[in-house]
Amino acid sequence: MHGEYKMPGGKLVVIDLEVRDGRLADVHLSGDFFLEPDSALHTINATLEGQPEQATETELTNAVRDAMPPDVMMYGLSPEAIAVAVRRALHREAEA
Repeated sequence: MHGEYKMPGGKLVVIDLEVRDGRLADVHLSGDFFLEPDSALHTINATLEGQPEQATETELTNAVRDAMPPDVMMYGLSPEAIAVAVRRALHREAEA
C-alpha cells in the first residue's frame, strides 16, 4: 500500500506499508523532508509498525509524537503529516 501527502508549506511525505492480521507491517517512511538525527526515521517506522489498521489520524499522530525524543528536529515533516499519509495508504487499498 502506498500513500502520499504534500504538507502545506512543507515537503512530500510518502508511506509504503502492508497490513497483516489487522496491523500495520513493513512500514517505510520516505519523502523529501529532513530529520535529525537520522535515527528518528527508524523510530517512526518502528512506532507505526504494529499499529491497528483502524487507528485514526489522531491516534497515529499521538503515537509518532510520543515516540520522538525531544532532540528530534523535523524539517518539512510533522507527526500529523505522517498520519495523513498512512490513512491515505490504507484508504486507497480499501477503495481497490
